[in-house]
Amino acid sequence: MDLPPVGLGTMGIDDPETVSLALELGYRHLDTARIYDNEAVVGEGLARSAVDRDEVTLATKLWVDDLAREDVAPAARRSAARLDVEEIDLLYVHRPYEPYDPVETIGALADLHEEGLIDAVGVSNFEPAELDAAIETLADRGLTLAAHQTELHPLWYRPELLEHARKHGYTVVAYSPLAGGEAGSVDALVDIADRHGVSPATVSLAWVRSKEPTVAIPKASSEPHLRANLAATDLTLRPEEIDAIDSIERTVELYPE
Repeated sequence: MDLPPVGLGTMGIDDPETVSLALELGYRHLDTARIYDNEAVVGEGLARSAVDRDEVTLATKLWVDDLAREDVAPAARRSAARLDVEEIDLLYVHRPYEPYDPVETIGALADLHEEGLIDAVGVSNFEPAELDAAIETLADRGLTLAAHQTELHPLWYRPELLEHARKHGYTVVAYSPLAGGEAGSVDALVDIADRHGVSPATVSLAWVRSKEPTVAIPKASSEPHLRANLAATDLTLRPEEIDAIDSIERTVELYPE
């Protein structure tokens, strides 16, 4: 998918005005999930906004108790109803836990694509072998995987997932790209930030974006943070700065399996 470099992660956002403000400021990718319990909030924020619906990529996710083939379509329809939209742009499998089955679950998502309820299929928190199976099932239906959403930030980096995305031509959507607020405590990020006159969070986002084909979905609620995350697209790191961040000893996985 042609996703903007920075979108809005909405986990924990409970005010539609935050979503409307983000859209007013220029965000065009909204990411939510059934388990966040705020699909209605995101939908209301979108409805209140003056931004045309067609300009926004709206993504949500099926939780693990909705992954049996017979449960996928009803769950997706409930999400669409809460979001108050006729079509979901990008629907993810949130995690590949039982009763997830690549043929049954992904097959049901392909059915929804044919029906027109969803525009694209994504997966989240998958391993390479699980990605392969999803891609194969989609290919059997004449579809491609649109995106893989995974935790990615300077303290949690898995190059093999990026290589897999490059090989197969889908987008990596990085959640928690600011390392859960830890960016400001990492010396390498602080040093680079000082050099550029920006915040360590901006450096963290710039590093994530350098890992093509990757986009980021940081969560933000206040207008200053919403603006700052968008402005991070103005910073391009030098190769030696990317190398310095690559060499950080990584120890923080915020959302382990």
